[in-house]
This record gives sequence, C-alpha cells and structure tokens, in this order.
Amino acid sequence: MADYIEIFNEISELLQKGKARDIVPAVQKALDAGARPADILENALMAGMNIIGGKFKRNEVFVPEVLIAARAMNKAAETLKPHLAKAGITPVGKAIICTVKGDQHDIGKNLVKMMIEGKGIEVEDLGVDCDTQAIVNRVKESDAKVLCLSALLTTTMSAQKDVIDALADANVRDKVKVMVGGAPVTQSFADTIGADAYTPDAASAADVCRAFYA
Repeated sequence: MADYIEIFNEISELLQKGKARDIVPAVQKALDAGARPADILENALMAGMNIIGGKFKRNEVFVPEVLIAARAMNKAAETLKPHLAKAGITPVGKAIICTVKGDQHDIGKNLVKMMIEGKGIEVEDLGVDCDTQAIVNRVKESDAKVLCLSALLTTTMSAQKDVIDALADANVRDKVKVMVGGAPVTQSFADTIGADAYTPDAASAADVCRAFYA
C-alpha cells in the first residue's frame, strides 16, 4: 500500500476540496496503477471524509463545504463501486434515514446521510414527512441495523417518539438501533423517548452509526 500513498493523498485532498470533476480520473489513475479498490475506499475516500468530519466538529468548515466534499465522495464512489463489487467488497452494513411525519426539512438529513455513507455504510433514504407506519414497515422488511430519525421542528419531535413506540408495538424495536437528531433535539429528550443515540451534528452521527457495526 505504501506505493500508493501519494495518489491516495491526492484523492483525499480532492475530496476535501470538493473537486468532483477531478476526483474521478484520480480514482481511475489509482485503479490503473494497481491499487486495491478497498484500499482506495478506506485510505483515500473514507480518510478524506474523516478529515472533513473532524474539521466540521471543530467549526473549521461548515455545511456548504461538507456538502461539496460529500458530493465528490459520491462521484468517486460511483467509479469505485463496480470494482468493489467485482472484488467481493460489500458495505459494512445498512442504515435507514428519514425525516419524521410533519417535517419537510431535509438539509440536515441529507448531510447525515452523506457522512454515514462516507463511513462505508449503505444508507436507504426514505425522504421527508415519513408516515410512522411506513417507517416501521420498512424496518420490518429491511436488514438495516440502524434507523436515523430527523426532526427540525419542536412540533415534530414527538413523531420520533411515535416511531419508537410503534417499533415496540410491532415487536421490532430490538431489530434496530434508533438514532435521533435535529436542531431542537437534545440528549435529555432522546433519553426520555428511549432512543439509542443522539448526536448534535452530522460528523458525530456518522461516528456513532459506524460504531454500531463494530
């Protein structure tokens, strides 16, 4: 792997700068040079997203910078995906994410989704204003281990509790770890409704989600 450190660093830097157009040929160059797809994913792409996540936590970069970095990550991942599949490399796990009933906000959800994907986890996005029973049904059908519930309004926070209660009523509460987040959500609220985790930002959410697959 030492032979590829320079190109891995180049890919990581392009990702951090959000250079989606330039990162695809850089990934292809690494592949052509003989780098293993899994090493490109872990030591270039995920490494770059980890750096961005750390900077985001420290307020050194902000949402726009993270979004463009995540888009570059997605472009690179599209190039890498068939090579990973051919090599038998699969995501470490699967998560479901959505914004709860009555809430149309999706910027925070989308940011969390991108950061979690940057940890090598497949994310199924159910969208916004998701019906509680529809979420429960999807949990039943899916092999996802984590469910992420977003709420940006104080008036929709209660829907996070509704989902957790409905999961219990359907006897599938133990099937998933439930993470909650959103501007008005607090650790105290998360504890009150029986959530498994609360995080204040997207980078932390990705770290916690990944830890569930350790």
